[in-house]
This record gives sequence, structure tokens and C-alpha cells, in this order.
Amino acid sequence: MPPKRKQQYRHLPAFILLALAEEPIHGGAILNALSQRMPLFKPDSAAVYRTLQQLEDEAQVVSSWDTSGSGPARRVYRLTQTGWEKLEGWREDIEMRMATLRYFLDTYAAIKKPRQ
Repeated sequence: MPPKRKQQYRHLPAFILLALAEEPIHGGAILNALSQRMPLFKPDSAAVYRTLQQLEDEAQVVSSWDTSGSGPARRVYRLTQTGWEKLEGWREDIEMRMATLRYFLDTYAAIKKPRQ
């Protein structure tokens, strides 16, 4: 049985922090960047904005209004030192998960090979 879509958002904070590590940007640009760079990862805009609010509440990001462009003002987010530290924590967590998943795939391949 495939995982539920809700589980897809487990790493959404990590990917938002990663996008903001590249440059301060607004929520819509974060959503566009994630959609373009990871086509199979499909967070909706509400999830992105909820996560940004949570990250701001936890002092991992700060925001300010950009009124320099034409059109409505946009809230631009940037990482704080706490955000950089959390991003490092996500890196460590994801490396551990990848090693665990690599073990599974390697073991499965070894077991499956003789049966074919």
C-alpha cells in the first residue's frame, strides 16, 4: 500500500529551508522552485504557507514585506541562524535515512537475486 499523501509533507520544512538557503524569496517562489526541481513532490500552496508560518513561529525564518515591485507587496522569507542549524539537522537526519534505505534495497536485491 503506498504511503498517504500527508506523509509526503514530513520533509517539507527541510525543503523550504533549503530553498531559502539559496536566497531569500517569497512563498510563491518557494512553491514554484519545489515544483520545478522535484516534480514528484507536490505540496500545495496552503501547506507551504502553513509551514512558513510554523518556521517563523520557531524563529527559523524571518520575513519582511517587499513593496519594490509592481503589483501587491510580497512577504519575503530568509533563514535565521536557528534555521541554518535546523537545516544541518535535517541533513544529518536525511543522510541516516538514506543509509537505512540503502541497506533495505541492497539486502532486498541480494535476497531476490537467487529466486529469479
